[in-house]
Amino acid sequence: MFSKLEDLEKKCKQLEGLLYDPEVVCDQEKYKKIMKEYKSILPVVEKYQEYKKALKTIKQAKELMKSEESEKELRQMAEEEFHEAKLAAEELSFEIKTLLLPKDPDDDRNVIIEIRGGAGGEEAALFSSVLYRMYNMYADSKGYGAEILSLNETELGGFKEVSFIISGEGAFSRLKYESGVHRVQRVPETETQGRVHTSTVTVAVLPEAQDVEVDVNPLDLQIDTFRASGAGGQHINKTESAIRITHVPTGMVVECQDERSQHKNKDKAMKVLKSRLLEKKRKEQDDEMAQERRSQVGTGDRSERIRTYNYPQSRITDHRIGLTLYKLENILGGDLDELIDALGAADRASKLTSYPTDDFTDKF
Repeated sequence: MFSKLEDLEKKCKQLEGLLYDPEVVCDQEKYKKIMKEYKSILPVVEKYQEYKKALKTIKQAKELMKSEESEKELRQMAEEEFHEAKLAAEELSFEIKTLLLPKDPDDDRNVIIEIRGGAGGEEAALFSSVLYRMYNMYADSKGYGAEILSLNETELGGFKEVSFIISGEGAFSRLKYESGVHRVQRVPETETQGRVHTSTVTVAVLPEAQDVEVDVNPLDLQIDTFRASGAGGQHINKTESAIRITHVPTGMVVECQDERSQHKNKDKAMKVLKSRLLEKKRKEQDDEMAQERRSQVGTGDRSERIRTYNYPQSRITDHRIGLTLYKLENILGGDLDELIDALGAADRASKLTSYPTDDFTDKF
């Protein structure tokens, strides 16, 4: 572990030097590549340097504590300094181990989110639109872009299903824990006796696939055009701009009718199809690796109930980590950071238990 940290420290200095090299500065592609690598290891190196300072302080304090020549007051000060530095070193060792955890290669990608109404009929469809708004407002707060890929509305303004892409660095890393069944408990607008109903919505979160990762044979595709249907829009039912793509080998079907242009709808549908095929490919690999890559926070399985939104109590509970917050309105307004940060922390903690690291404390 320590040899790895020393190597990272040396590498960081080398990269820092290259960033000031005139030849590198003039080559923008090379400069960006080096800067990305430098930024990725800098946080670890900075924590390691703090850790080494804490170890140095511990060593000096121990020498003063043992010295017979030191005055009693000086030894007491050294003892306080020793305990403070030891505590700091323990905290830094945990932070370093966390930073050294293998990074999810998909974390920096754009993310495709698919929301579908489950049990509850129209009420489930209405809550699907609420969740779409929540993710859209969260994306806006983070400076991400959001674009609808496919939408199937109901007459009351709910969404039977909606697919959309959120674009921005780290979008997948922030939203990857949202896959699963979201349960809502509230009094529907159509309920005359004030009874609380329970409905469910399924959410699937996919990293956007790159073309080089998924090779789709055009001969495996059945592409149909049809007239768009749904609420609103002057072009509805007038032109055959909607696209349905069927991937024959897997039976996957993707529809897109949000754009007026048939070409744009086809491009959007292909994005969703490729991302689903990538998810299927990785799930098969995960199954072969028997849980090795799956998060302990949740499998990402869309059949797993992950969260309950209780309107009467203004309560939201994430069942995977046992977290309950009484700020439903804020969260549905896009303030998801507290939830996402807690899920990320739980995920890292679970991975630390199985990730082999040296015991830092033997250095004290």
